[in-house]
Amino acid sequence: MFKGAFAIWRRDMLVLRRSILSEMTAVVAYPLTIYLAFGIGMKGYIGLVDGVPYSLFIAPGLITMTAVNAAYSESTWSLWFHRKVQFTIESYRVTPISVSEIVIAKILSGLSHGLIKGLAVGLVIFVITPFRFSPAHLLAYLAFLIPGSALFSCAGVICGTVMDKPETIGRVEAIFIMPLIFMSGLFFPLSSYPANVAPWIRVLPTTALFEGARHALVSGVFPVNSALHVAFTAVLTFVAAVWIFRLKMSE
Repeated sequence: MFKGAFAIWRRDMLVLRRSILSEMTAVVAYPLTIYLAFGIGMKGYIGLVDGVPYSLFIAPGLITMTAVNAAYSESTWSLWFHRKVQFTIESYRVTPISVSEIVIAKILSGLSHGLIKGLAVGLVIFVITPFRFSPAHLLAYLAFLIPGSALFSCAGVICGTVMDKPETIGRVEAIFIMPLIFMSGLFFPLSSYPANVAPWIRVLPTTALFEGARHALVSGVFPVNSALHVAFTAVLTFVAAVWIFRLKMSE
């Protein structure tokens, strides 16, 4: 059943390989600039946050942010472009590849982009900055990074499926995606929120993602409830993405 999905995913990965240098240069520049500006430039003024240096506090969030942003952007824009400009989706549909295989392939492509670009940023930060973590913590961190990237990839597929205008996609990213990321404790601890606001922020799956990923990578602690929250939301979003895409293709 997944032979067609693998073929489409492989095609997308070949496209990425052809432009890998420019892609990586662009994707590394933004989070690295933020890290150098805030993590290095502000650490003398901010000091410790939750018991760790500020540069160590924000590094896992920047890696995770890169991964989920890349997963979302790739899924959204790739699917929209292939639907509305190149009409690649229509060409897939005249082959033996099923609709489910097409949407699964696009989700996997977004997930792959997210993981590759997130790990690339992590490697650059690790090499050229003082950021360090125990290699034993990496597995626990990946338990957040993988479903988190899958969650955003599925969300991107939904947006790329239902939205026909590129400006609408840009508005959704500005109004919903970026606030969900920046409000979830990327640059500051959740204790900074007022007591009546913090419980609502903790309900967000992005909060579970960023908080859980930070604890996993920095201290090796694995918050099970946060991991289950992210994984469960990712599964629900996957089901919604497949259903919405199949519905759209049946019109």
